[in-house]
Order: sequence, then C-alpha cells, then structure tokens
Amino acid sequence: MEIFPAVDVMDGHCVQLVQGERERATQYGDPLTCARRWCDEGARALHVINLDGAFGAARKNVALIRELVRETGAFVELGGGIRSLEDAAGWLDAGVARVILGTHAVEQPDVLRWLAKEYGSERVMAGVDARGTEIAVAGWQETKGNYLRWAEVFVEMGAGSLLYTNVSVEGLQQGIDPGPVRALLETVPCPVVVAGGVSSGEDVRALRDLGAAGAVLGSALYAGRVTLTEALEASR
Repeated sequence: MEIFPAVDVMDGHCVQLVQGERERATQYGDPLTCARRWCDEGARALHVINLDGAFGAARKNVALIRELVRETGAFVELGGGIRSLEDAAGWLDAGVARVILGTHAVEQPDVLRWLAKEYGSERVMAGVDARGTEIAVAGWQETKGNYLRWAEVFVEMGAGSLLYTNVSVEGLQQGIDPGPVRALLETVPCPVVVAGGVSSGEDVRALRDLGAAGAVLGSALYAGRVTLTEALEASR
C-alpha cells in the first residue's frame, strides 16, 4: 500500500483546505520545499493538486508543478483543473506519472479511453469524489448520480485506477468512514487510492486491511496529528 503526502498548490503556496473551501485555506509554505520534505522522510509518491486549476485557472502554477516533478523525481499523481484532453496529455508529457480526471471524466468519459490508449491505463486515474452515495463534481457543488456506477463506467472506459475522496469527511481530521470504501473496493477490480479523513495510523491500517492500494495524507499530516513515518509503518 502506497502513502501519498498531499501537496496542494494555490497561489504559489502549499495549502490545505477544509471541505474544499478556498476561504478556509491554511498555508504551509513553498510547495517544492514541502514535497522535498516528504520525500526526505521516505515518501516515494506525491499527490499534487493544482487548486487554482480546480477553481478555474488551469494554467496557474504550471511552471512550479513542473519544477516539483523534475526536482523530486517522485511518482506524482496530479489533479485539479484538468478540463480537456490537451490538459491531461500536456501533464503526462511533462513527466507526471498519472493524471486524475474528475469532473471532465463525468462530462466526457471517452477521454479516459483515448488517454489509456495513448499513454497506458496505469497513467490514467479517475476521481470518484462522493458525498454519500452520489458523485460530486464542479468543485463538489453538483451531484451526478451513484458513485459506484460511475466508478464502473470509469473502469470500463479505461481508467487504470481510481481516487476515492469522501467529501463529507475531507479536511476534518476526524477519521475515515470505511463503509463506502469497502463498497467501492467490492465493485471495481482496479487499484483504489483513498483520500478524505485519513488522520491516524489506525486509519491507514484500516484502509490497508480493506485492500486499498494507497492513502492520501493531507490536513492531518500538515497539522501534525499523524507523522509520515507512522503512516508508512502502518501501511506495511
């Protein structure tokens, strides 16, 4: 099981949001410095989100994120503001290990098929952001149907992995809700990385035991509620 420290980038800073609200952002300094710190502490992979892209400024932070990919040499999965085939292909060509498509995958699932054909399905991840049983899109402002059915569609269209985010617990540092994760893992055959609420070694062990392929550490890691060392040990 892989541990993915989150490096969320907004206005050139590494930040963590609460419930996806940019007004509730806490800054943690330079994104590259944060990324290097997690790599130095043992992380082999990073979960990078271009938050400005998610909020509509797709080209913002591009140079910074490209430098991060180049300088760390880590396995980087990247999401945020990937709203076109050109956006996704550009990031893959720039050295990102895999791209995460959320709203765009719901609006145009065919893009998953094309990317998987051109780059390999292992480099294509679909985002399953769920509020309850519904998939949430457009900055989590809209819902578009059952998250399990959408997960099946994404896999059918070529996604090699899924990122499941429980919107209801994301950023609250209060632990995971294992039920929806278990249901998703029982529904799809591909690797699933879990985000939202991962706040302790116990959460990591629970996800490992459920069969998750990875866990994203965000707010709890930056706030010091869980250490990367603790999470890495729990994942083994």
